[in-house]
Amino acid sequence: MGYGVAMLTLLLLAQVTATSANAPCTAAEPRCTQFVTLKGGPARSMVYSTYPLDKRNDRIRRALVMIHGTNRNADRYFRSATSAAFLAGALDDSIVIAPRIASADGNCRDTLEANEVSWSCGGDSWRSGGVSPTNKDLTSFDFVDELLRRLADKKTFPYLQAIVVAGHSAGGQFVARYEMANKVHDTLGVPVSYVVANPSSYAWPDSTRPLPVEDATPEAAALGWKTETPHTNFSYGAYQPTGSCANSAQTYDRWPFGLTQRTSGYTAGISDDQLKKQLVARPTTYLLSQVDTLPLGGFDSSCNAMAQGATRRARGEAYAKFVNDTLGAKHNVLIIPECGHNDRCVYTTDEALTVIFPKK
Repeated sequence: MGYGVAMLTLLLLAQVTATSANAPCTAAEPRCTQFVTLKGGPARSMVYSTYPLDKRNDRIRRALVMIHGTNRNADRYFRSATSAAFLAGALDDSIVIAPRIASADGNCRDTLEANEVSWSCGGDSWRSGGVSPTNKDLTSFDFVDELLRRLADKKTFPYLQAIVVAGHSAGGQFVARYEMANKVHDTLGVPVSYVVANPSSYAWPDSTRPLPVEDATPEAAALGWKTETPHTNFSYGAYQPTGSCANSAQTYDRWPFGLTQRTSGYTAGISDDQLKKQLVARPTTYLLSQVDTLPLGGFDSSCNAMAQGATRRARGEAYAKFVNDTLGAKHNVLIIPECGHNDRCVYTTDEALTVIFPKK
């Protein structure tokens, strides 16, 4: 081999090595995971991430934090989110993160590493900023707070221009409540927006609920899939439970379904007025699947959830209209055509891509 050929080969190898080193990590495998220390440690939680959170990266312009569903399957949501990034042509200049809100509590049996936080297993606690059963000074919202602070650190991501926090199903519940409650939104120096997809319930900002008339009747809600246009024919009034739900008059407005009785966790010290103010002010998009009108995929059929509507789609449409028309928000509602209760279908559509990967 001549000297010139040898040098060319070495240069090509160096270029390939450098390119490989800078490539995003997109496999839902241990090599794409890292731990995030919380409140100075030793407590920590794991995330899947396409790039390191502790290594300077001048290429990153956007960040997507994708919250998993009730099964704590961050690996699946990482695959969905990185697939979306690929389709959006955003893998090279965006960091995609899927935190794992793991649990070895109750009936959950996640395998935890040393000092890894165990979050609540069932119920609504982890979805609404609840306290860890093993780390009483940590809430699930603190975990995402720390992620956003790291993303906004100019020493690591000096050219970051936008952060999106997104979630589907139980993750959508998390994001809807985190949007109105988090304490870091206005402190980061980087714009943050929120994308809420197909949750089973919301934290309603007052004691009214959609009346079971017009688009909110069970019959109309069940047939809501027939149009790709958001339904807006809703009326609101005092909740009047009947039949087997009569006792829910005492519970339907408690956090996380409403704002009352927030006695512990992240939101305990935040006033109702502050939650409403933040809810209205923060940029939010609701992604509602066209055919998410069946009680599938962990649908919450409790009386407290049913007070918000008969289907996930109807609940989202009624909630968004109330927040916009009554409170004065300017939140967006997008109906995702032909999708049901499926995160991958939702987040890889053209409609969703422009929201989760905003233009630079």
